[in-house]
Amino acid sequence: MYLCAVKCENTLFRTAFLALFLLFVSGLKCYAQQELTPEAKAHIDSTLSVSFITCGPGGEAYSIYGHTALHFIDHTNDTDVAVNWGIFDFNKPNFVGRFVFGLTDYLMGIYPFEAFLREYEAEGRWVKEQQLNLTPEEKLRIANAIWENYRPENREYRYNYFYDNCTTRARDMIADHLNGKVVYEGTTDEGPSFRELVHRCCAGYPWVRFGNDMLLGVKADSRTTTRERQFLPCETMNDFDRAVIDGNRRLVTGTTTLVDIPENPGESSFPLSPRACALLLLGLVIILTIWELVARKDFRWFDALLMVLCGLSGIVLTLMLFSQHPTVRLNLQLLLLNPLPLFFIWPMLKGKCRWQYPMWIILICLFFICSIWQTYAEGMMIVASSLLIRNIKRLRSEK
Repeated sequence: MYLCAVKCENTLFRTAFLALFLLFVSGLKCYAQQELTPEAKAHIDSTLSVSFITCGPGGEAYSIYGHTALHFIDHTNDTDVAVNWGIFDFNKPNFVGRFVFGLTDYLMGIYPFEAFLREYEAEGRWVKEQQLNLTPEEKLRIANAIWENYRPENREYRYNYFYDNCTTRARDMIADHLNGKVVYEGTTDEGPSFRELVHRCCAGYPWVRFGNDMLLGVKADSRTTTRERQFLPCETMNDFDRAVIDGNRRLVTGTTTLVDIPENPGESSFPLSPRACALLLLGLVIILTIWELVARKDFRWFDALLMVLCGLSGIVLTLMLFSQHPTVRLNLQLLLLNPLPLFFIWPMLKGKCRWQYPMWIILICLFFICSIWQTYAEGMMIVASSLLIRNIKRLRSEK
């Protein structure tokens, strides 16, 4: 769902830069194994800096959720880098299919921070930096963890939009290496559902929201805990502002806007909303059904077209049962959209199948009832009403 592809402008420079960085953090790792003297602590505190970076939404569908990274600085070695867990190759074979089925692998990347800022500035996205209140020991642990994570055998990970993404990785890199427990003041473990959180990000993109809601199942409507909500960059940024370590140390000492660009509310390029399209379908169904009754016509071709569309959509939802994303496996919209209509098109055209209509009427009624437990995609209740009208008409015609 939100992605960040990064390209460095100078490969030779990046290679040399990363080699220097790895040598530096390797030295830190050895140094951290020794007990720090007061002088060493003071030196580390004045030369090392780790901060939390949050980037605003972009204009593309994959970037409307924002992004997160870490800003790592070593003043002694003139090291100033962005640590980013959102790197992927969109040109990989079957990328979209692998992403939908939860089989996408992302990479951790380290590159000059100025290049990171230029990229987001060019995309018209704001960037904010939260200065973290870390002890010298915590800075060393984070530096060592970054070094360990950047090893070739560790930098790739299996991406999961809700549970393991570039934001949760950056959060854990900080929270898991603190001297104490982090408490997010003012938060509750009975918060908005995953679906509601996604809707907030898709407010200006109704068809993106529609696509998400078509794939998300019952589990997406469950209440989220504080930690679960932090899959979104802005949620994590706001929670960090409220974070306290062991009840007496604020995690964030201040926030700086590095790229100050007003957030684009976004708008759909398609003039009609999903609900408007569903209402057009319902209007067409009513007109054709009345025409059939008055003129004694039988528009089987129209029902065949509806069955093809429902069946093809049903194939996609059925395949989601095998996805590694837990929030898409049980989707009650399968009651309405499933592959079965594809097997009944020919018998329907020949007038040789009557028992299917009562079956579809029952399934559609169950679809309406199950809206108690799952929020359906916009307009799907209207689509279900259209299909109910056609199945009742077919049942009446075949008697």
